Parts: sequence; structure tokens; C-alpha cells
Amino acid sequence: MRVAFIGLGVMGWPMAGHLARAGHAVRVFNRSPEKAVRWADAHNGVVCRSVMDAAEGCEVVALCVGNDDDVRAVVPVALDAAAPGDVFLA
Repeated sequence: MRVAFIGLGVMGWPMAGHLARAGHAVRVFNRSPEKAVRWADAHNGVVCRSVMDAAEGCEVVALCVGNDDDVRAVVPVALDAAAPGDVFLA
């Protein structure tokens, strides 16, 4: 399954890692790109430059950001990239 994971903080990093270890193709986006690169190196994932890039073509979009304003900024972009039938976890 193709999964986009947005937010690699204290909770997001291990959650995305579990998905990758389970064999899913995980694409990640994080506001601090260096953290996304470290995650991808550790878990054989793909780093994306934007929320849109991460969500496009994925069957599942998982969001793990804590700040309300960040959620409000990310959700519309991720939904615009989603296709009918995609699953969105926030």
C-alpha cells in the first residue's frame, strides 16, 4: 500500500516507521526537511518536498501534526491531492 505520512515528530516518526517495516511504500513530509531525510535513510522511505507531493498517488494519507493551525494548513492540501476512495487519517 502507498502511504503518505505528514509529520515526523515524537509520535509520527515511529508510526511511519511501523508502516514502512510492515512493507508499505511510505512517502514522508516534515516541515524540517533534514528530519525527513533522516527518517527516509533509517526506514527506506521517500522524502517529499511538499504535502501535495507526499499525498499524490497514495492510497492512505496519515497526518500527525500537533498544532491546530498546522492541521488547518495541511488538511486542504492533502485532500486536494487525494483521489476518490483514498483513506485520510488525522
